[in-house]
Amino acid sequence: MHRCTQIGKLALTLALALLLVQGYSRAQGKIMGQVNFVPATKAERDAGIWIDGEYVGYVSELKGAKKIVLLPGTHEIAARASGYKEFKEKIVVEPAKTLDLTIQMVRDPRVKYSTVTSQIKLSVEPDRAAVFLDGAFVGNVHEFGGIGRSMLVNPGKHQIKIALPGYHDFTTEVDLLPKQKYTIKTKLEPASITRAGPSIKKADP
Repeated sequence: MHRCTQIGKLALTLALALLLVQGYSRAQGKIMGQVNFVPATKAERDAGIWIDGEYVGYVSELKGAKKIVLLPGTHEIAARASGYKEFKEKIVVEPAKTLDLTIQMVRDPRVKYSTVTSQIKLSVEPDRAAVFLDGAFVGNVHEFGGIGRSMLVNPGKHQIKIALPGYHDFTTEVDLLPKQKYTIKTKLEPASITRAGPSIKKADP
């Protein structure tokens, strides 16, 4: 009899905890606002997105399970893509409302491409990580891996950094000959996020 009472109390405690969690989730849904990133052309689909200085992913993936929901208030959005000027805009997120933000990139006339290049192919997990060449954002891993996809760079020495919040950065240096093909293969190691990032909540499954 005593055991049955203990089981009943445990079941009641679990039920109350579940109700609290469900109530909190509903409250969060009413507080947070959603931001949709709309590419103006095909060129913006792979542009990297930063929110309040933190990389969150590339335009075409930030939907569905990866949609962005933010705390109400002002947030700074930046979009970057190789060969384009940086897109920057401040937005105001309203509680329980959806904001569609069109991302429109403008080509950077200062960028010059060499007629003789080398190739770097990436085989990295997770493939949504950001890729930096000599300190500048150039795209995401998925753009530079697989059949027919690689990064074209000028011959010589380069530093490659691959980064994604929640993982340790991977950094390496290469010294490439003209027309040389080089493959970087690695798996990012999970890590705790020790510094404060933007007020972002992942979408509920």
